[in-house]
Amino acid sequence: MRLAVHGLFQAKWSAKIHEEWVENLLRNRPELSRERVERTREMMDQHAGDALVSGYEHLIPALILPDENDRHVLAAAAHSNADKIVTFNLGDFPSDYLALHNIVPQHPDSFIVELIRFDKEMVYRALRGQRAALQNPPMSIDDFLQTLERQGLPQTIAILKNDYSQL
Repeated sequence: MRLAVHGLFQAKWSAKIHEEWVENLLRNRPELSRERVERTREMMDQHAGDALVSGYEHLIPALILPDENDRHVLAAAAHSNADKIVTFNLGDFPSDYLALHNIVPQHPDSFIVELIRFDKEMVYRALRGQRAALQNPPMSIDDFLQTLERQGLPQTIAILKNDYSQL
């Protein structure tokens, strides 16, 4: 989210995508209140520019994906002329099929590495801001890197460890 706010890419999502991540987060983190998570959702829409996509639903029936429940993601991406779907679930978005829609599936780790290569200073500024915002409890650089590592970002971590002093 911070990377989008810093102008490194234009995020796109739909109300249905919001619903899915909210439900998953509340299921995995029962200590969070729905009110708090909904506030985060509102802030995402407010601060990510023109991110909220609507009017894509008519595309869903014609799309073919391994998991039918993911068709809305591709429909929103295609409708908004996105060039990528950034997801940990690459198997659910076959690259050959997405290519028909001029969209590439990309793992978040390789996406962040690409952004670092594009504008290292801005990415590091965003990451410093993210770490500084984590106040409860405050995070050391090592703790922050461990958090990113737990999130499945090994290539990103390798780069960041080499630039430790920048964080």
